[in-house]
Amino acid sequence: MKTFKYILFLLLIAIIGTAIYIAVQPNSFEVTRTRTIKAPAAVIYNNVIDFKNWEAWSSWVEADPDMKITLAEQTKGVNGSYSWEDKDGIGTMKNVETEANKSITQEMQFAEFPKSDVSWKFTPNEDGSTDATWTISGKDLPFGFKAFATFMGGMEKQIAPHYERSLEKLDSIVMSDMKKYSVKVDGITQHSGGYYLYNTASCKITELEAKMTEMLPKVGNYAMNNKIAMAGTPFTYYHKWDEENNAVMFSSCIPTTTKVVSTDSEILTGQLEPFKAVKTTLKGDYDNLKEAWETSMKYILENGLEFTESGPMLETYLTDPMSTPNPADWVTEIYIAVK
Repeated sequence: MKTFKYILFLLLIAIIGTAIYIAVQPNSFEVTRTRTIKAPAAVIYNNVIDFKNWEAWSSWVEADPDMKITLAEQTKGVNGSYSWEDKDGIGTMKNVETEANKSITQEMQFAEFPKSDVSWKFTPNEDGSTDATWTISGKDLPFGFKAFATFMGGMEKQIAPHYERSLEKLDSIVMSDMKKYSVKVDGITQHSGGYYLYNTASCKITELEAKMTEMLPKVGNYAMNNKIAMAGTPFTYYHKWDEENNAVMFSSCIPTTTKVVSTDSEILTGQLEPFKAVKTTLKGDYDNLKEAWETSMKYILENGLEFTESGPMLETYLTDPMSTPNPADWVTEIYIAVK
């Protein structure tokens, strides 16, 4: 009997000691992780802001394939939400505040535990990558929550590995999505031609991208500063392409509604006569333009078409990378003049 009482006494001391230990634990917690992703902030933001995308990169879903995900009628933007159910209970997540391409504030409720604050911050870096920071925090924690966290090894141990794995998967998915592209030969079409402003340069093919990046804004700025009405999207006019000698001659062009007399010696006025052409559409990064051109040339040869002498060879850019951050959404049309 004395032994039994002694055991009970020890158990009571252990229980009291544990209760005291739990009671003195912090009344708040915060877990945060950051991953640098080689993508524009807007691309990452657009994925995270829509809960339809979360299942694909959630570490919790990966660890528990039987988890039931329920999407709300609205999944994107402020008040967008979703819920999940697993063996431990039901949880919900909701967007409560957003700053486009910069930050997202969310509210999470799981089972009977107190609500937690969740936040995302997207910080651009000079090299074009983005630091994606994911944070969860809670305050005024009741004894039951602190007891659960203590017995489970703490919130850092419970959440941090999932955040790290989820960010790793988000990185992989974003990078993969940015590389998606398609090349489609639309066939024979009639290009309407028209007036355009342009500047011209010759350079090595390997220097083409840098040269175009320098030249096209000059033409565009001239048109905007002089309030010249544009008749369409910018294009490149290739006059010469010599891979053997690594040489290219081209013009960076802005179409205009009327003939413009330029007051800048570096900005000239040209006119394209309407012409018959093979049209090819690339949807995706400009890195795939070489394949798009090769596909166009192959189509012309396989269909017995003939190039016109000194015929226009154009590359028209339907999307602006500044307003369309995901390269997978860029659209470029190629026109090659044929007889």
